[in-house]
Amino acid sequence: MSQKKTNKDGGSGVDLLDKEKAKNKVKPPSKYKVVYHNDNFTPMDLVTISLVHFFRLDTVSAFKVMMAVHEKGKGVAQGGLSKEIAETKCSRVVQFFREQGYPLLATFEQEE
Repeated sequence: MSQKKTNKDGGSGVDLLDKEKAKNKVKPPSKYKVVYHNDNFTPMDLVTISLVHFFRLDTVSAFKVMMAVHEKGKGVAQGGLSKEIAETKCSRVVQFFREQGYPLLATFEQEE
């Protein structure tokens, strides 16, 4: 015969077991996206080249992202990344543009 755990106050203890199961559920890690921000100095061709090089986009997709950056002020280069990978890609992109003498800004944001 199974026995139920009892508390000092005479409760069955089932609520406590349910709470323990809820605590042990693993939540998947958050995903991040890399965002390019518009400026008035960086050539559009160089933005497209960087998207092909760093994010392995085909030229048509890279052109679309570049146009979104140009027209809307920002565009998503890539999404679905872990925080560490998104951060690394941002720093490499910014470093590339600084070496070329341009102020393009790339950031990473948590996806909704």
